[in-house]
Amino acid sequence: MIVKIVNKSQNSLPHYSTLKSAGMDLRADLSEPLVLKPLERILVPTGLFIQLPDGFEAQIRPRSGLAINKGVTVLNSPGTIDADYRGEIKIILVNLSQEDFVVANGERIAQMVISSYNQVDWEEVEQLEESERGEGGFGHTGKH
Repeated sequence: MIVKIVNKSQNSLPHYSTLKSAGMDLRADLSEPLVLKPLERILVPTGLFIQLPDGFEAQIRPRSGLAINKGVTVLNSPGTIDADYRGEIKIILVNLSQEDFVVANGERIAQMVISSYNQVDWEEVEQLEESERGEGGFGHTGKH
């Protein structure tokens, strides 16, 4: 699939790190470093603008290494970029650690996965068909 992209940053285009990677790292596009204090959240620009085909979304997800090593993650995760959005991709970062985190230009701050989706039409009914699980909620399936 071909996706149109405008790159106004000095960073290279997002790319897959390995042959079987699902996500591509997104990098911060900054003129100067940002300091993310404990429990603070900031919006970090990437300098990227995309045009997705109809029926596709871009999901913005945390980077596991950043989360475990620095306590920094993506809020609203996964975030969704709709096919008709044409603005700059910006990442909501939050620092869940007890130390300041410095976001430098070019820092890998999130990953993006392109995924297809289906839209639904609702059919309103009086009741749903029975299932084996029924109304069992959280933890209901238990251990077998």
